[in-house]
Amino acid sequence: MTLVVKIGGALGNSPRPVLEELARRSDRVLVHGGSGEIDRLGTRLGVPPRTFTSPSGVVSRRTDSAQLEVIVLALAGGIQTRLVADLRALGARAVGLSGADGGTLTARRKEGARAVEEGRVVRVADDRSGTLERVDPTLLRLLLSASFLPVVGPPAITLSGEVVNVDADRVAAAIAVALGAAELVFLSNVPGLLRDPADPTSRIPEVSPDHFEEALAVAQGRMRKKVLAAREAIAGGVGRVAIGSSDRPQPIASALRGEGTTFR
Repeated sequence: MTLVVKIGGALGNSPRPVLEELARRSDRVLVHGGSGEIDRLGTRLGVPPRTFTSPSGVVSRRTDSAQLEVIVLALAGGIQTRLVADLRALGARAVGLSGADGGTLTARRKEGARAVEEGRVVRVADDRSGTLERVDPTLLRLLLSASFLPVVGPPAITLSGEVVNVDADRVAAAIAVALGAAELVFLSNVPGLLRDPADPTSRIPEVSPDHFEEALAVAQGRMRKKVLAAREAIAGGVGRVAIGSSDRPQPIASALRGEGTTFR
């Protein structure tokens, strides 16, 4: 059964142990983000990162036209190329795909996104982000059947051909559902879902379907999107979702052993 692994792009992530594990496996798909690289590149290009918080408490990147250009450069032109090159050096037949390639990720551009600013709900202007609506697994299945390792990341494309930014965690969940994956693993710079983000010992080891809302209430910042993505994957038929740290030996196996947070 297919395994989908999503590795984060924030500072503190350690991709090398993840890539070493993936290179030894078959039937696997790697999904990547790239927030740290986007921030660094944007700062160098004079497009510093900005975020906003929705009325529901989810923190998102403010994606105007200039920021979207940075995202495409950082993800498809930078991070993905390095991941593919490193996997090739480890002996894996890696192939990089953006969501636009083969229409793999189809999204709808968000209209009327709202942010909370100084206690008021305001409209987000020039929002070039999107809501993922469909994953076409045809190209992914073709590559997997030929023993290639797909490396997939945003952006996505709309039906009218417009490029939009989409959340990589939700992309990983949707890909896992589309492929009928048995397991989905999120690897980041924290050991799992924490009751207190400043205390690594406050890790929640397991979340059952009856406790998703409680987990969502505990999650802060970008972790909320991982919990939402885990819920979507489980609802779509994925048997198990794990959130764990990338900064340890055999991080995938570690997360699947229950050393992070497991959603069933």
